[in-house]
Amino acid sequence: MIVSRRELIGLGAAGAGGLLLGGCDRLNDSAAFRGVLGGATGLNMRTHRLLMGDSLAREFTEADLSPVFKANGSLSVADPAYRGHLAQGFGGWALQVGGLVRRPLALPLSALKSWPQRTQITRHDCVEGWSAIGKWQGPQLGRVLEAAGLLPNANYVVFHCADVLEGAPYYESIDLVDAFHPQTILAWRMNDAPLSEAHGAPIRLRVERQLGYKQAKYVMRIELRESLAGLYGGGGGHWEDSRGYQWYAGI
Repeated sequence: MIVSRRELIGLGAAGAGGLLLGGCDRLNDSAAFRGVLGGATGLNMRTHRLLMGDSLAREFTEADLSPVFKANGSLSVADPAYRGHLAQGFGGWALQVGGLVRRPLALPLSALKSWPQRTQITRHDCVEGWSAIGKWQGPQLGRVLEAAGLLPNANYVVFHCADVLEGAPYYESIDLVDAFHPQTILAWRMNDAPLSEAHGAPIRLRVERQLGYKQAKYVMRIELRESLAGLYGGGGGHWEDSRGYQWYAGI
């Protein structure tokens, strides 16, 4: 039997004596929870990739949209440069793409909007124990990476974000398998409206076959790297560094 990531969360909570799903940090304070996920994550990744292949996460209809889509994590950004861009509708902002690429890019929001768009209605599953269905629109990440031209030693895509959480710059990362999946997009539109600040304007990552903490908000810069070693805490993301969350969060 294949155990889903959500089921593993339940197992971890039970092993901690019924730990309440009150928040990402509270959940992962349980050594039992970390042990369950830590022991299973390699198997989970291998079996998930083997069984799922290039298949899509389930997509829904507009009739299924959640009446409220909770915003969590950082709800605003204090950085003065970000606030200036926000006040100007991100008209002068550009997404930076660099690292192990042949052609570093600076892509204005208008350019990202002009690229071929993917629209998808999917379910967001959070480790806090809630889910919501939302409609997302944006260019596929794979097209952006193809335009930059990856060098042969590029293995990971790192998303550097505008917000600071618990005193540390927020970031996340995925590998090239997920980066080139057709449902992995740089969303600038949610439920037929531009992203709000609380939901990650100007763009956020949507990697639909992984849990919510991988869906980085406020993406400012994309960096291609050979390894995650030496990058902040080395875990590949804020929650991975600060709470020991597993890097692969496939469901």
